Amino acid sequence: MACTSTRPSPESPSATPVGADGAALLERCRALEEENRKLKRINGALIERVESINSRGDDAYAAFQHSVVLAEQVRERTDALNQAMAELKSSNQLLSDARLRAETAHQHLIDAIESISDAFVLFDREQRIVLFNSRFKALWAGSRVRIGGGLRLAEIKRLSRSTGLVVEEQRGHGDEHLLYRLRDGRWVQVSERPTREGGLVILYTDITEVKLSETQRREQAVAQKSRLLQRAVDNLSQGMAMVNAEGQLELWNHRFLDLCGLAPISAHRPFAEVMADSELALLTPDSRDAAGRPVEELELRLFDGRMLEVRTHALPTGGFVNTFTDITERYRHAEALSESERWIRLITDHVPALIAYLNADLVYDFTNKVYEEWYCWPRGAMLGQSLRQVHSEEHCRRLEPYIERALSGESVTFEFAETNHQGQERYMLRSYVPNRQASGEVTGIFVLIRDITERRRTAEALHQAYQHLEQRVRERTAELTELNGQLRREIDERTQMEGRLREAKGEAERANLSKTKFLAAVSHDLLQPLNAARLFTSALLEKQQPGDSLGLVRNVSNSLEDVESLLGTLVDISKLDAGVIKADIAPFAVSELLENLAAEYHQIAGSEGLCLDYLPSSALVRSDIQLLARILRNLLSNAIRYTRSGRILLGCRRRRQSLSIEVWDTGVGIAADKLGEIFQEFKRGDAGQRKQDRGLGLGLAIVEKIAGMLGHRIRVRSQPGKGSMFAIEVPLTTRAPRARVIHDTPDLLLERLRGARIWVLDNDAAICAGMRTLLETWGCQVVTALSEEDLARQVDNYHADADLLIADYHLDDERNGVDAVALINARRSAPLPALMITANYSNELKLQMRELGHTLMHKPVRPMKLKTAMSHLLERGGQGA
Repeated sequence: MACTSTRPSPESPSATPVGADGAALLERCRALEEENRKLKRINGALIERVESINSRGDDAYAAFQHSVVLAEQVRERTDALNQAMAELKSSNQLLSDARLRAETAHQHLIDAIESISDAFVLFDREQRIVLFNSRFKALWAGSRVRIGGGLRLAEIKRLSRSTGLVVEEQRGHGDEHLLYRLRDGRWVQVSERPTREGGLVILYTDITEVKLSETQRREQAVAQKSRLLQRAVDNLSQGMAMVNAEGQLELWNHRFLDLCGLAPISAHRPFAEVMADSELALLTPDSRDAAGRPVEELELRLFDGRMLEVRTHALPTGGFVNTFTDITERYRHAEALSESERWIRLITDHVPALIAYLNADLVYDFTNKVYEEWYCWPRGAMLGQSLRQVHSEEHCRRLEPYIERALSGESVTFEFAETNHQGQERYMLRSYVPNRQASGEVTGIFVLIRDITERRRTAEALHQAYQHLEQRVRERTAELTELNGQLRREIDERTQMEGRLREAKGEAERANLSKTKFLAAVSHDLLQPLNAARLFTSALLEKQQPGDSLGLVRNVSNSLEDVESLLGTLVDISKLDAGVIKADIAPFAVSELLENLAAEYHQIAGSEGLCLDYLPSSALVRSDIQLLARILRNLLSNAIRYTRSGRILLGCRRRRQSLSIEVWDTGVGIAADKLGEIFQEFKRGDAGQRKQDRGLGLGLAIVEKIAGMLGHRIRVRSQPGKGSMFAIEVPLTTRAPRARVIHDTPDLLLERLRGARIWVLDNDAAICAGMRTLLETWGCQVVTALSEEDLARQVDNYHADADLLIADYHLDDERNGVDAVALINARRSAPLPALMITANYSNELKLQMRELGHTLMHKPVRPMKLKTAMSHLLERGGQGA
C-alpha cells in the first residue's frame, strides 16, 4: 500500500513546507513501503521455487517435506507481512492525521496573514518569496507584474522602481524604517525582520493618515509660529518693517503704521511706494551720506514735534529690516540734563576754589570759571584739552608723581607753589580724589585747588617768630652767664616776646574762627539760591500742569534735588571734619522721629513706584534727634536710590540695653567684598539702577562720621540681587518727654493750612517770591518782607491779625531772625509761633531755639517737611488760643 503526500497547488495564494512531525511520518511510510516490496519479492520467489519442484516429481517425499517447510516459512512470512501491513496501516493513519493537522495549521497561517492589516511577504534564505498575503499582491494592482512564489527580493525592488510603483523614498525617524510614497499618493512604511532559518519577513504598513496628520500639524505649527511672530512684532514698542530682496514689504507692525502716519496696508507692496505715502525720508541699505558712506541710522523730527530714530539692518539673504523708535523722551531728558549741568556750573563758578575733573587719559572734562581765570584760558576752551596741552612741561613734571598716586586709587593732598598771571608766587593746596567705579577701576580725578598763601605766610611768620625767640633765649642765656646785671632787662624782653606769642596765638585762633564763620557763610550763600529754586519748583509741582510741562518740572526738581544733595553733602562733610557740628544728647521717644520720617518718605517712595512700610515703636532712647534723623534720612534715601522695585521697611528691634533702628530694602544689594568700602568717601554702589546717580558717594561716609560722634554702632547686611539691611543701635532710656502722636494725612495738612495768615521775613527776594508762590498754592494768605521795617509797613506795625511767622536766621546788617521775632512779638498782644529757617547747623543755635520755643528748619527747605511743621505750629497755636 503506497503512502502519498499532498502539496498545495501553485495557484493557491501561499505555499508552505509540511511540519516536522509530518516529515517523520512520511519517512517512516517510505521505509515500510520498501520493506513491503522486499517481502513481496521473497514470497514470489518461494512460490516459484515450490512450483518448479512439484513439476519435476522425482522425489515426492522430499518435495512434501520441503513443501511443508516452505509452507511454514510462508506462513511465518505471511504473519510477518500481515503484522507489517498492520503497522503500515497504522502509520498511514498517523500520517494522514499529521497531514490534516499540517494542512489545518497551514490554513490557519494563511488566515492569520490575511487578517493582518499590513501587506505581508516571507522570503527564504535565498531571498525568494515563500508566502505573501493578498494585501501585498494588491500593491501591484494596475501593473503588469505577476507576483508569485520564488520571485527574488532584488527583482521586486527593481520592478517597483521601473513600473513607477514607488515615487519617493525617505528614511523614517532614527533611520530604522524606510518610507515609500506610491504613485496613488499613499505612504507605506517598510519593516524588515529576519527569520530563524535566515529568511526575511517584510511588512508594508499604510501610514498615509499619519503622514497627512503630520503634514497638517507641521503646517499648523508654521501658521502658529507666524501668528506668534506677528503678535510679538505687534507688541514691540518700536516700529518695525521687513523688506525682502525684491524691495517688497513682507512684515510690519501697528507701531510702524502709527509712527509713519500710514493707514492699514496690504502685503508685498513695494517699500518705496509705501514710504512715499508717509512723511518720513526713505532709508535703505543703499542710502549714502554726503561723504558716500552707508547710512545706517537717521533721526527725524515729526510734524508734531516728536523725534524718531530710524535704523537699517541688512539681512544675510538680501533685503533689510527698518526699526522706528520714538526718542522724544530721550531728547527731553537730555535737555533736562543740560539744564542741570547749567545749574551745577552756575554754582561751581561762584565757589572761590579751583575745581576741575580729569579723565583717565588726563583730559579736562570739567573746569569752573575760577579755574579757567586762574590759568588765563577762554571760557570752555580747556575742555577736551590734555593736561600737557594746558600746562608747561615743567609744571606737568612736578605734578606727575601726585597724579600717578591718584590714578592708582589714592586720595592725595599736597601744597604746591605756583606763579599766577600777575607774576606773584602763590601757595596752592591741591587735592586729587580718584573717581572709582563699582568695580574699583579709577576712571578720572576730581581736582580741588585752594589758595593758602595767606595761611602759609602766617604759619611762616609764627615759625620765624618761634625761631627768633629760641635764638634770643640762647643769646640771653649766654649773656646771663657773662652779665648777671642784665638779667632784669632780658626777663623783660622775654616777657614782651611771650606777649607777642600770645598775640600770634590769638590771631591763629581768630583765623580758625574766621574759617568756621566762612564755612557757615559759604554754606548759607550756596544753599540760598537752591532754596529759592526748590520753592518755585515745588509750587509748580503743586499746580495742575499739562503732561509735558509736568515732566519738565519734575526733571528740574530732580536736578535741583541732586545739586542740593551734592552741595549739602560737601558742606556737611566739611563741617564734620572741622568739628563745627556738636552732638546734643537728650532723651526722646523714638516714635517722635520715625513717624515724621515715615510720613515724609512714604510719598518719596511712592513717586518712585516703591512701597514704604513702617513698624511703630514705643521705645525711649538717648541721642541727638537732629543728627540721628540725618543718619536715617541718608539710609532711607540710599534704600530708595538703589531699589528698582519692591518695598522698603523702616522699623525697630530691642537688643538688651539698646534699640536697633533698621532700614530694609529689596534693592540691588552689595557684594560681600564691597561691604568694607561703602562707608569710605567718594565710594558709590552699582550705577545700574533705575535712574542716574549723580552723588559723590559721601552719604554713608557722613552716616559713619555722625554715628562715631554719637557713639552709636552701625550694622549692615546685604545679599546681591535680593536687598540690604542697614541698622543703627541707639541706647535705650526709661524717661523722656512724651511723644506727640501724629495721625496727619496730606489732605488734613492742607485743610489745616487753608486760609492761614502767614508772615514771611527773608532778605532774599527770590526766596520771598518762591515762598509766596508755594504757600499760596496751599491756600495760605501770605505777606512777605525783606526786613523788619518792610514788614511793619505792610502789617500795621505788627498789629495785624496773623497765625504764623516764618523768618530767615541770617538777615541784613548783622541782624538775625531770633532778634526780629523777639521785636515783632514784643509789639503784639499775643506772640506768634515762629518757624526759623537757616543753613546754620551749630549746636548753640539749636539750644537757643529750644529754649525760646521756636521751631528750627534747615535749608534747603523740603516742601513736605515745611507743610508738616507749619501744620503742627498752627494746630499748637490754635490750641493755645
